[in-house]
Amino acid sequence: MGGIITTGNNARLLVEGVKNVFGQAYTKHQTQWDMLFNTDQSKKAFEQDQQFEGFGLAPEKQEGAGIAYDSQQEGFSPKFKNLTYAKGFIVTKENLADNLYHLFEKRARALSFSMHQTKENVGANVYNRGFNSAFLMPGGDGVELFSTAHINGPSDNTTFSNRLATPAALSEASLEDLLIQINEATDPRGLRIALQGLNLIVPSKLSFEAERILKSSLQNDTANNAVNAIRSTGMLPGGHSVNNYLTSASAWFIKTNAPDGMKYFTRQEVDFDQDKDFGTSNMRFKADERYSFGWSDPRGCYGSAGI
Repeated sequence: MGGIITTGNNARLLVEGVKNVFGQAYTKHQTQWDMLFNTDQSKKAFEQDQQFEGFGLAPEKQEGAGIAYDSQQEGFSPKFKNLTYAKGFIVTKENLADNLYHLFEKRARALSFSMHQTKENVGANVYNRGFNSAFLMPGGDGVELFSTAHINGPSDNTTFSNRLATPAALSEASLEDLLIQINEATDPRGLRIALQGLNLIVPSKLSFEAERILKSSLQNDTANNAVNAIRSTGMLPGGHSVNNYLTSASAWFIKTNAPDGMKYFTRQEVDFDQDKDFGTSNMRFKADERYSFGWSDPRGCYGSAGI
């Protein structure tokens, strides 16, 4: 009878006298994964992006000389496989009939809560594993999300970094360093691009520090009568967001305006269903959802592992 909720699982709830039933229905956090990723729709088992470089700088043309023609090459091709996440529970006919405390509604909410938490954890794990070389994007450039060795493009074998070379704790100075790194970004042919930080992403343990750094009118934690340059220049227009599913207490991130950076594909929204087993009269309840998280262009997010 493993996995089946019988009267034996909740014997106390078959008799009067229990004041409240608790432990399975709590207030959930608002959706947070959507601050980490850009959302897109999918109609296939998987989605595949393709890096395709632009053109390099135009050389000076001498009088009477011919035009220098450039070419374009394909680069890496990230693949987003839409996975199914599902869970359910089975309740005997006797349990449903004899339970005196209307547990069905709480069980349904608990199942919804489970699906919500699953998506948040799957999304946050892209960031949680972002400094680990064991976790790569299928079809990507062959290094982890946050790396000092991302390949620029098929015609340019040089590399770029989307992390602080020396991990640093979140501070005004380290945040400025990473924003400068973002502002100096180039495209796959080495041309300067207007990459901009959108919002700072921090775990709950850095929430107050992020608030002080971004909201102070003057420089944070100094006696200098100097402006808070990050605030006055508006370099993080989205402010900061706290993600309760980040597992590192010290790592922090900046999501950028790169158009094809951090991506979430939804293949099927969460679907709840139920049926009755004819042979046992057990009721079965389930939920399933299909989606994928990942990244195409690693310029979509910059980070520091913290210390």
